[in-house]
Amino acid sequence: MNEKQRIGALEAMLFAHGEPVELERLADALHAEPIQTQILLEKLQKQYDERDSGMVLLNFEDRWQMATRPYYGEVVKRILDTRRNAPLSPAALEVLAVIAYNQPVSRSFIEQVRGVDSSSTVAKLLDKGLIEEAGRLDLPGKPVSFRVTDTFLRVFGLGSLADLPPLHEEEPSGPEPDAEEPQDKTVAEQLEIRP
Repeated sequence: MNEKQRIGALEAMLFAHGEPVELERLADALHAEPIQTQILLEKLQKQYDERDSGMVLLNFEDRWQMATRPYYGEVVKRILDTRRNAPLSPAALEVLAVIAYNQPVSRSFIEQVRGVDSSSTVAKLLDKGLIEEAGRLDLPGKPVSFRVTDTFLRVFGLGSLADLPPLHEEEPSGPEPDAEEPQDKTVAEQLEIRP
């Protein structure tokens, strides 16, 4: 196969699979080296972006997925004639934030942070595929832990958890106040404002 055919084969595999696929798996199917496959995927991704295609190629660290470009989401919903999904409740968003920033976490950790029972919210997020079980923690009782899924990353437009916004804004780093300067000056005096 030439390069154009290999890119076409990758496109066909990703379209048929629907879910994120590991780079190694794509390379094996293509009978190519992972680095060559990565380059071809990046070329396909660039082609979609350059022509404002209705499709977009998402990269989740070592996994790739073909998806609908978010811009066209509303028209796709209309043609599929699906019922509108209910927006996530504030409680669901809180639970997602606790899990995303602290994963893997147990249900009791989530409840400790939120201060309320979260079992029904966790169950709903599991049903929606936004979180998944991540094994058991090495704590008394061996509680089940949870983590966010690739679906969570896709829904919120993230490539990885590193793309999450920072929890606390960085403090502006200005000049340190001079230790010898008396701190009991008025604001006007400190700013050297003259009447």
